[in-house]
Amino acid sequence: MAHNVRAPDASTTPALDAHPVSGAAEFADAIPSADDRLQEAARRALLERPSVSIRARIALAFLLLLALSGGSVLASWFLLSQAQRKLDLLVVVDRLTIEVQQARRFEKNYLLYGTNLADALEHARQASELLAAHLAGGERDPALSERTLATLARDLGQYEDLLTSLARGAHDPTVSTAAQDRDELVARVRDRGARTTSDVLQMAADERRSVQDTLNVAKRIPLVLLAVTLVLAVYVANFLGRQIVGPLTRFVDVTQRIASGDFTPLMPARRYRDEFSNLSLAINRMLQELEHRYQVMVESHKLRAVGTLTAGIAHELNNPLNNITLTASTLRQFHSKLDEPQRLEMLDELVAEADRSQKIVRNLLDFTRQTETAIEPLNLRSLIQDVVGLAQNQVKLHGCTLELHVPPDLPAIHGDRNLLRQVFLNLLLNALDAIDKGGRIQVTADAGREPGFVVTDVADNGTGIPPHMIGAIFDPFFTTKATGKGTGLGLSMSRGIVRQHGGDIRVRSRPGAGSTFSVLLPSTQVEAQIPAGARVP
Repeated sequence: MAHNVRAPDASTTPALDAHPVSGAAEFADAIPSADDRLQEAARRALLERPSVSIRARIALAFLLLLALSGGSVLASWFLLSQAQRKLDLLVVVDRLTIEVQQARRFEKNYLLYGTNLADALEHARQASELLAAHLAGGERDPALSERTLATLARDLGQYEDLLTSLARGAHDPTVSTAAQDRDELVARVRDRGARTTSDVLQMAADERRSVQDTLNVAKRIPLVLLAVTLVLAVYVANFLGRQIVGPLTRFVDVTQRIASGDFTPLMPARRYRDEFSNLSLAINRMLQELEHRYQVMVESHKLRAVGTLTAGIAHELNNPLNNITLTASTLRQFHSKLDEPQRLEMLDELVAEADRSQKIVRNLLDFTRQTETAIEPLNLRSLIQDVVGLAQNQVKLHGCTLELHVPPDLPAIHGDRNLLRQVFLNLLLNALDAIDKGGRIQVTADAGREPGFVVTDVADNGTGIPPHMIGAIFDPFFTTKATGKGTGLGLSMSRGIVRQHGGDIRVRSRPGAGSTFSVLLPSTQVEAQIPAGARVP
């Protein structure tokens, strides 16, 4: 039954709206203090957490990337500096090698041909001076130990001294040396020269290897940096995604929840507070204001429904009141002429009519009474009969037919009697709005159509619902009635009540052929899980 919608451009189609579920409004009005406490608890929970802003986290992530980049630059600079020092030392070692090799070449010329001894001595001195200058400059390669350098300096010094001794004996005739001593000196020169050459060549080889190792490390650093940066970038992107996209997704869900009429305040989802916490506080303030306005709208809708019911109930109250008036007048006028049994009969009629009036008023009070939620086993047949009795006067005034087909052996359901009465009364009143005078409403119940559920259909042969409006009839505040004649809350609140009882409301409709609203309630022995103080959207 599209009882809160109307097909456009159909002047004969009555305006439709979701009639009030006044108990839902009472349910919300009964717990304003609980809502206030929940709002205050949410506000404190959002504000009392340590503050870690998104801006600070983003800045920290980029500082980490900057530190990694700076560290890699420093490491590269250090390695290149080391390589430069090694290359400079390698130049010195190469020059040293050349000088030593030249000294050895001239040494051999002297021993073979008796020439170039002075050249050998000169190259040996230049090698010593070159090494001494290097040592004095402090440019040391950690790959070369002090022992290696000291050994090389000692060997060069001894080699130079031996060449000097050899040159002194060759140019000073006063210095006479025995042939055996000279042969021993030559042997020592050759041995020391060979050892010095070996040391220099070994040092050059070590230095080249050290330079190559440094360059290899320098080549690997960019690759390592690229891999680390890639991993860190993926982590930062994932981190920022979780920190920003995650809350945004949550707020999208919140907007959908608000659109469905659930104004429960947002509670903290993290252990710290950030800009999204401020957004949550703003949304909670908005929800609190919406909740207040919602309750005002529900109350006005409830009063409208009470007025609609009162019109029919007032009509029915006229009958017993007229009977009471006539009987009381007759009794007063003919009291002395009536015998005792006649007087008692008339008094019994007065009592019966008064009880009938009291029952009518009590039904209305039961509907409008503000009560706490009470989950109990319910007989669905009895509950529907109560609702039909409450709406019977409206049915008579409307001049339509209401057929009730509810078997007595339906499984028991659990729920709040008043809330469920309001759901079915809302559907009946909506059905009345959807049909013309002389129309028909059928209320049927079945326990075998949906396993685990009792299905109650409220069907009419009214105007039906246009297909493009089917998806909107349960939206809060959706109505096609004129301004001031409906709030569009009835069907939304009814669906909220049924869903909190573990069921659902479905609709089938075809324009011109009527509509059927099906209420599914679980047929279990377990009470419906409606928390105390919960509000119905």
